[in-house]
Amino acid sequence: MALRKSPRGQALLISAIVVLIYAIGIAALDLAGRMSNLYWQAGLGLFLFVISYFIIHQVFLRYVENRLNPVFKTIQNVAMSQKKIRERIDSNDFSEVLDEEVKTWATTQTAELRQLREMEKYRKDFLGNVSHELKTPIFNIQGYILTLLEGGIDDPKVNKLYLKRAEKSINRMISIVDDLVSISRLESGEFKLKLEEFNIVKLVEEVFEHHEMLAKQFRVKLEFDSGYSRPIKVHADRRRLTEVLNNLIVNSIKYGKANGKTKVGFIDTGERILVDVSDNGIGIDATDLPRIFERFYRVDKSRSRDSGGTGLGLAIVKHVIQAHNQTVNVRSALGRGTSFVFSLDKPK
Repeated sequence: MALRKSPRGQALLISAIVVLIYAIGIAALDLAGRMSNLYWQAGLGLFLFVISYFIIHQVFLRYVENRLNPVFKTIQNVAMSQKKIRERIDSNDFSEVLDEEVKTWATTQTAELRQLREMEKYRKDFLGNVSHELKTPIFNIQGYILTLLEGGIDDPKVNKLYLKRAEKSINRMISIVDDLVSISRLESGEFKLKLEEFNIVKLVEEVFEHHEMLAKQFRVKLEFDSGYSRPIKVHADRRRLTEVLNNLIVNSIKYGKANGKTKVGFIDTGERILVDVSDNGIGIDATDLPRIFERFYRVDKSRSRDSGGTGLGLAIVKHVIQAHNQTVNVRSALGRGTSFVFSLDKPK
């Protein structure tokens, strides 16, 4: 069936029809006694068949080439050579070739269109989130400054208070911009990891000490899940891992319960070390879990803003861990706490 549909098959079929017509004519002439030389008849028939096949085949190929080349150019965004397109349509069913090319093109275009729509939605959401995050501190600063300009600067009870509040809003803006720059650099691959061997237990102790005052403010106890008398060595970027632990532990403190706990534990799997940062805090609903690593996504929007969060911490955590070619996962249940687990390579 494929041969009959191909240009070669079509040429053979038409040539055979021509020879059949010739044979019928010869038979008619033979009956009339005008052509009786059998060899002459056969030779003439073979010659006619070859000439017919060659002419028809070339004409048909040229016809198909002229019409398919613009199609291939549109589909593949490049004009195919005459030789290549001739090989493709001459060795196969050209209708199947064209159908296959069109289906492939349609699938590609559909996927690209879907990706563009997703990127457009992401861009709109991102711009909206950035605008919303920056709007609050900007309006606060504007209000404080206007109050001071309208006479509050002369009131010693007001001027220092409003200047401190304006400074707090400025620091929040700086924090948002710094986090955005960090994510941008992580995603673009501009930074290079400075991998080194270090004791992850010691690093966690330093992070605990840094956030000791915050933990007391929220009445949350920072501790290890067990005693680690021996060093646990990992091969990673120490500064970036400090950023990861800071984000996870600060989140754990701010979303913890009064008199609750934030624990850090380690599991040796052989080639890797699993780091588990868990708490017994308010937890996260199952519907929110798939989105918590998105930029600006918050489970409790009002509380995280009051706590000064930018909504970018977990996005940074994800990008840093992925930059190490590792994974980070989360388990949580409302009212029962949350656990973040990420992996790190051991020194070789």
